[in-house]
Amino acid sequence: MVQLRDDYQRAGFAGSVGFGWRPAVIVVDLVRGYLDPTSPLFSPRYEQVLSAVIEIVDTAHAFRHPVIFTQVSYAKGGLDGGYFWRKVPSLAIFEAGSPLAEFDERLRPVDHDVVVTKQYASAFFGTSLVSTLNALAIDTLIVTGVSTSGCVRATAVDALQWGFRPNVVREAVGDRDDAINEANLFDLEAKYADVCSLAEVSSYLGRSDLGVGHA
Repeated sequence: MVQLRDDYQRAGFAGSVGFGWRPAVIVVDLVRGYLDPTSPLFSPRYEQVLSAVIEIVDTAHAFRHPVIFTQVSYAKGGLDGGYFWRKVPSLAIFEAGSPLAEFDERLRPVDHDVVVTKQYASAFFGTSLVSTLNALAIDTLIVTGVSTSGCVRATAVDALQWGFRPNVVREAVGDRDDAINEANLFDLEAKYADVCSLAEVSSYLGRSDLGVGHA
């Protein structure tokens, strides 16, 4: 992996978007459908992800940074899911009214958090997220949640394309397989986002100068 990373850097990949002055945390789809052992999308790896995300959300709340939760919801029969619904039949667990579509009791939005409901992978696609971030003058998006190869990746790529600094937190994202998780983190860091540690993000969110004198 070190040799591959060196090769990418020589080819001009793996620059840095860095941290800006006005961050928001986004928690991508960390609902019961990924945390309940009865769900087809469950993985025990997501328990560690949940612990890291809780720490980040608590820090963001303590320092009054916006926190955005996403959830997936479909009409009965998935008519608003298009070909994504057909491609991934397990999305049926997110039909309106399904308990697996609800937030886990250990991590739920609180007052002043934003909830974005989506039907596709990216938190930006077909939602008001860009307008919300722009209205809050956000320049940095701290990306957490599941899964790294799916909705996390799509959200990070779109964040970059919409002009935000995506920072994906290694310990706070996950996938069904470690190899897939690492491959996607490698590719995200090479092309679309910074991949940072939980310690780095916690320190950043706790800085006293964030938002001061910056529009």
